[in-house]
Amino acid sequence: MESKNKTVIKSMSLLNLFLTRPQLTLNEIVELSQIPKTSVHRMLASLEEMRFLDKNADGKYSLGLLFLRFGQLVSERLDIRQLALPVMKVLRDDVGEAVNLIIKYGNEAMYIEKQDTNQPVRLYTAVGRKSPLYAGDSRIILAYLPEEERDRYVDQTELKPLGLGTITDKKKLREVLDKTREQGYTISKSELENYTTAISAPILNHSHNIIAGLSIAGPDIRFSEERLPELIDKVKKAALEISMKLGYKNTTW
Repeated sequence: MESKNKTVIKSMSLLNLFLTRPQLTLNEIVELSQIPKTSVHRMLASLEEMRFLDKNADGKYSLGLLFLRFGQLVSERLDIRQLALPVMKVLRDDVGEAVNLIIKYGNEAMYIEKQDTNQPVRLYTAVGRKSPLYAGDSRIILAYLPEEERDRYVDQTELKPLGLGTITDKKKLREVLDKTREQGYTISKSELENYTTAISAPILNHSHNIIAGLSIAGPDIRFSEERLPELIDKVKKAALEISMKLGYKNTTW
């Protein structure tokens, strides 16, 4: 394990050389890094294979397009909070319930922004809290993942009961995910915490990829069947407004 860690550190030191230089030859990398040429050659081959580096016809290396993809994802996830916050505040004031912004974080979901309600009885959700993708308002993200990724997650994940309403049957979960895609929102009741309800809608980018989920949540006593249509409409419209700020064009979920 120690040798592997050293290899990772050395590989990172090679990548750091490109922070100030757009292109480098093998010999230039050896000279700048002070790492033996055979080791550098081996690490460069691995970095090129993993698309962290590209090599042109002249044998010069540069940072690979994979970094552009990573950079775009990081940028979107950082910008999403700033873009979403004004919309979240309006939505919170309009419906009088807590509003959450959720992103995919590894194989889980994470709450990255929230607007608390002024109601005396409220659902407490902390920024930074993680939850499984299969339960609660986080499920909106799972529903909008690419089909292959979504199926792999369901196949490999144990659906543990977290609340009275947590879906633990994989067949039922797949049906709910399909329905969520069709209707453009999902409702969860007592899935993460008992006697709570959450309604969430997807935030999509210009490529129609899921970037985040927007939800309103609170005690189920305030989410009556008569009130649900109004709340669903407002969450979907707020999520669409944020999506359009990210370049999303089609207004059909």
